[in-house]
Amino acid sequence: MSEAVLRHETRPAPTAQRVRVSWLTEAVLNNRFLPQPDAGSVFVGDGDFRAVGAEFLGHFIRLGGLRPEHRVLDIGCGIGRMAVPLTQYLDVGKGRYSGLDPVEGGIAWCRRFVTPVYPNFTFQRLDIAHKLYNPQGKISGEALKLPYPERQFDFVIMTSVVTHLPPDEVLVYLREVARMLKPGGRLFMTAFVVDDIATANASGRRDPRLGFVRDGDGPCWHVPEMPPLAAVGFDDGFLDQALEKAGLVVSLKSLGHWRGQDADHYQDLYVAECRGAQR
Repeated sequence: MSEAVLRHETRPAPTAQRVRVSWLTEAVLNNRFLPQPDAGSVFVGDGDFRAVGAEFLGHFIRLGGLRPEHRVLDIGCGIGRMAVPLTQYLDVGKGRYSGLDPVEGGIAWCRRFVTPVYPNFTFQRLDIAHKLYNPQGKISGEALKLPYPERQFDFVIMTSVVTHLPPDEVLVYLREVARMLKPGGRLFMTAFVVDDIATANASGRRDPRLGFVRDGDGPCWHVPEMPPLAAVGFDDGFLDQALEKAGLVVSLKSLGHWRGQDADHYQDLYVAECRGAQR
């Protein structure tokens, strides 16, 4: 295993699966009929819309264990960057996708261009307050209650969500995830984990945009040149403990190449599993 994988390891995907996943991601990249928003309307995320989505589809399958028949919740679905490639993988009859986001423009685009072709994909706007993306929102992140019943989903996606949350809201989100996951269901989450390597940057290879500095005495780190919630990092161990408190067991923790270390993904990522009843 790569040195980027810490504490928790998973078995490498069999060669046949890797070949199938590589074929699938290439097919997504080259499918000119898939919906794609105008570049100017993509309000979150760096990089090519299609390429990033295809990359994460591979991560969901190989690292997260996503299967075609799963019921998927995408928290912070934005303008469909994860949803579009998933249309090529989730089973039309058994698989289900629910996307949730506070930004009306992204939800409207997905409802217009994705759901009519893929009716097992639905999208909902939730008016969650966020200083950067929805400052006039009526629902406080500290009192969040997501509009889904318990034990509803097999797989929950939180890509680039905790990278925009204050620390007091992180556990609220994770407890909601634990409530909604079926036993054995998994959370796939990306983050910025700030440790000695990330702060020292002795190699000089760290993303120069992410010179995190600690915010007061807490576990949170911000980038001084950016708005406070534009890029949020957390002390190494903070998210591990938050996942445990929520009732989720970390099965994979892999550090990304933003910090200047070799990895096949940019942000740090976690895969955590719901092991039965919520704590």
